[in-house]
Amino acid sequence: MPILAFFIIISFMFYLFYKTKYFRTQRPMEKRWLSGKSGIALGLFVALFGLNQFFLWNTTVSRIIGALFLVYGALVAYNGLRQYKHFLPLAIKEAEELN
Repeated sequence: MPILAFFIIISFMFYLFYKTKYFRTQRPMEKRWLSGKSGIALGLFVALFGLNQFFLWNTTVSRIIGALFLVYGALVAYNGLRQYKHFLPLAIKEAEELN
C-alpha cells in the first residue's frame, strides 16, 4: 500500500531528525526528552513496517514476522511516549534555568 510506504518513510525521517538533534544538544534532560521523541518515531517506523507486511505477501511466515514487528514497534512507541511525557517538564525547567 503506497500510503503505508509514505508513512514509513516519514516516520524514519522523523527518527533521523530527532536523533540528530539528540547528538547536537548538550543539555541532559533535553537529550532524554529527544530520545523519547525519537523512540516514538522509531516505534511507529517498525510498527508500520510490520503492518505493511500483511499487505505485501500472503504467507504465514510473513504474517508472523509482521505481527512481531507490529507488537515490538508498538511497545517501543509506548515506551518513547512514556519517556517523552516524563522528561518534558524537566526539559522545560532546564531550559528556563539556563535562560
